[in-house]
Amino acid sequence: MKFLTLLFLLIPALSGAVTHEDLMNLKPSPNVNEHGIGIFVYDGMNALDALGPYQTLKNAGLNAFLISRNKDKLVTSSDTPSRGLKLIADKSWDEVDQVDVLVIPGGAISTARLTQDKEVLDWIRRMDQTSYFTTSVCTGAWLLGEAGLLKGRKATTNWYRAKEFLAKYGATYTNERYVQDGKYITSAGVTAGIDMALYLIKTLYNSKEYTQAVMLDLEYDPKPPVRGGSVKKSKPIVTNSMRVMYDWAFDLVLPGFRPAD
Repeated sequence: MKFLTLLFLLIPALSGAVTHEDLMNLKPSPNVNEHGIGIFVYDGMNALDALGPYQTLKNAGLNAFLISRNKDKLVTSSDTPSRGLKLIADKSWDEVDQVDVLVIPGGAISTARLTQDKEVLDWIRRMDQTSYFTTSVCTGAWLLGEAGLLKGRKATTNWYRAKEFLAKYGATYTNERYVQDGKYITSAGVTAGIDMALYLIKTLYNSKEYTQAVMLDLEYDPKPPVRGGSVKKSKPIVTNSMRVMYDWAFDLVLPGFRPAD
């Protein structure tokens, strides 16, 4: 059991608010630590999409681990391997029969390419068959969508052409930091994965106070130096310029991938 969990419950236990047995039996419900929380890592993913939820979930005492197609191969967080953060996953596909929670991070060009990778999509579907929750961060929703898991559901994703991309997969875009529809929890771009992980913690432990303890342990209280970070809070010239840049990149590398205007 993680230090934070013990610390959070120690004082109430000493005062008689909970028993020692309660302390030792504390666990998430459903018990997602049995098969764990598998976070899929791959070349070209956004590092924070994976590591933000990873750190948050680990701080809550949950069994989160990184999983890749091949464990012994370095995974880079950039489409340009020499520039990205390099990771070695904890487990490979061959070592995992099922996960209790599946987390699919996003990226850019590499993520778009994976939407056409049958082996990846089949693996996602297989993990989803027995998961309690299947989740995504940012454009990871593209992979869930291409796997057919978001059809008829409400979802969110990275702001870039979000409505069009989700419509392409038969889903309805909901402009929120995270959205739950059934067992599927999708989150908006990059940092929203931390919010999604905190929501999962609150759901599993059914405790606002414990979630606050995790947030305090991380000192998660964002205060950016300028207003921004979403389409609503950004100046139109910023949003439009970013959209044009993304359009240009996708049209250059993967013509026909992005939804048309």
